[in-house]
Amino acid sequence: MKSILSILLLLGISVFIVGAKSASAQPKQGTLLIIGGGNKSLLLLRQMVEVSKLTSSDYVAVLPMSSAFPDTSYQYFKTDMKPVCSNAIINLNFRALDMENRQKLDSLEKARLIFITGGDQERFMNVVLNTAVYNAIHKAFKNGATIAGTSAGAAVMSKLMISGRELVGDTTLRATFRKVHDQNIEIKQGLGLLTEAVIDQHFIVRSRYNRLLSAVARYPDLTCIGIDEATAIIVTGKKVSVVGESQVVVIRYPEKLKITKNGLISMQDVQFSMFTAGDSFLIGEK
Repeated sequence: MKSILSILLLLGISVFIVGAKSASAQPKQGTLLIIGGGNKSLLLLRQMVEVSKLTSSDYVAVLPMSSAFPDTSYQYFKTDMKPVCSNAIINLNFRALDMENRQKLDSLEKARLIFITGGDQERFMNVVLNTAVYNAIHKAFKNGATIAGTSAGAAVMSKLMISGRELVGDTTLRATFRKVHDQNIEIKQGLGLLTEAVIDQHFIVRSRYNRLLSAVARYPDLTCIGIDEATAIIVTGKKVSVVGESQVVVIRYPEKLKITKNGLISMQDVQFSMFTAGDSFLIGEK
């Protein structure tokens, strides 16, 4: 009887050890650090390095394809990081000719911190969407990398990406929308690292409330987040923490949403929240 109990005990311990090893072997999804544009203060840059948990053997990969001057954007970022980071910082400016370059893709997949520069979010997604680069970013994220970006690099983080254009009436591209109108906001496909939220950037300084109200009316089940300049959100799972100098606006849960005959948006209530450094909130939970 004792021998049977001993065997069962050993089996139980073995199962526990195997289970523990299996759990520890599972890749841990990474973190997003999303900057609303403007000044990247030393505080934000230090936060980026801290969140990424860079070791001496890790490196930072810069994706500058949003910019009209990608090599210049890379150099600016490298200079900005010099006071806070001694790790190697590499320029992965993917072009049509090297989208399948295995060496560059491996470097992207193994980067501990990936930074997407500002510029034009559509320019970036036109290069990356439905390519091996898109897959490599997701693979790095699933394996625990931090994906960071500013301005256009912030807008691309969500699955549904605000392009910035108005579609109703005068479609001249402006910093902010002049109306809150049904079907006025152009949405394109982003990276999809955030699936339950839409990101807007330069938010308070450019008064983009109309734009985010248009987004929440079109996608009432999503959390619409406006990040001001010199400010960032850190996303770990569903938890969002705010860092930086200004504020983050969250608009969600519209009630009794309807569209009038002439396309105007009507809602009787909506949750409007404003957060500052040290605050946090959850995505996808009412």
